[in-house]
Amino acid sequence: MTVHAFVDESRRQDTYYLAAAIIHPRQLRQTRSVLRGLLFPGQRELHFAKETPSRRKLIVSTLCELGVEVDIYAANCRKGEERARRECLTRLTAGLVQRDALRLVLDSREGRDVHDRETIVRVLRKADPDTPFSYEHFESAGEPLLWLADIVAWCHGAGGDWARRIRPVVGDLIRLDYP
Repeated sequence: MTVHAFVDESRRQDTYYLAAAIIHPRQLRQTRSVLRGLLFPGQRELHFAKETPSRRKLIVSTLCELGVEVDIYAANCRKGEERARRECLTRLTAGLVQRDALRLVLDSREGRDVHDRETIVRVLRKADPDTPFSYEHFESAGEPLLWLADIVAWCHGAGGDWARRIRPVVGDLIRLDYP
């Protein structure tokens, strides 16, 4: 079955996390609607680091009820965040192509988006040229499904009770270590 992936990042000390919310096409509309419903009047996006602890608990509980899955790619970033991101994004993209994913949406990092494009193109060159796979960058305020990745990456990276609370949403945890 085809899927869409929505990706955001987080960093905790020397660990870089790339989280990918894996959404089936039939879930897109409803999941966006639920996420928008969590916004306060005038709020443009959910950015988990800016939410209060009680509000975070409400948001995480709501996500756990949605039945969504977010895969997490983790890499050591002592030798550079961009290198860690490239490793995670390479592995993610290759996995999405194998899954017959239709679309990859990444939270825009503005001037650094070019690095993502180079990484994705490098992976796609090895794939079947007829693979129907597209990718793009969005501002997180414009795509609520990016908020899922932000929330899960934040909670997992925080560890402790937050990691426990978000565990039902976490799919695969892929640890990429390099010297």
